Amino acid sequence: MIVIEDKAQKEAKHTIKHLWFEKNGVYFERYPLPVGDYILGTDKVMDVISRKNTRGMEPKKMDFLGTFDVAVDTKYAITELVNDVCGKDHARFRDECVLAQNNGIKLYILVETNERMTCIRDLFKWHNPRLARYYKIKAAHERGNMLSVPLPKAPPTSGETLAKAILTMEKKYGVTFLFCTPQDSGRRIVELLTGEKADE
Repeated sequence: MIVIEDKAQKEAKHTIKHLWFEKNGVYFERYPLPVGDYILGTDKVMDVISRKNTRGMEPKKMDFLGTFDVAVDTKYAITELVNDVCGKDHARFRDECVLAQNNGIKLYILVETNERMTCIRDLFKWHNPRLARYYKIKAAHERGNMLSVPLPKAPPTSGETLAKAILTMEKKYGVTFLFCTPQDSGRRIVELLTGEKADE
């Protein structure tokens, strides 16, 4: 089995899943992808790579559109998810969801976390670690202290706000948000891409 990993992924940060791939006979190559971080190296995908290589070129991300119908986008933590769904990267993330939807690609967002999250419902109870700092600075400002420390215009995103935004995105764009531990990420990626259960 061949899995294509998006070239934008920082190699050093994905050692755990790479080790799982190697241990379980999953060969992976890195190329720029239009949607997600991982796709299956199907015949169509490998044909694009082969034709480009024959011409001495590397495939561009849009060359892969129309060659796959499932992609997995990984998030290294809930804080990255907050940034993509409710923060400064929202427009880019939304555009990726729309691109997947417009091209008939099922996009899974796999959040790697050790915070005992199993589903979106668990996010309603999630406590953003940045909230405590925000309220500490706000209280200090009200007492006339820590005035050199800037206070953001709004409090950090709560778990409830994040969960509601994710449910909206699932409904609007057809993406699916899932959670797993970093140690289980490699196996889950393969299961989502193939639709088959992988060995533990």
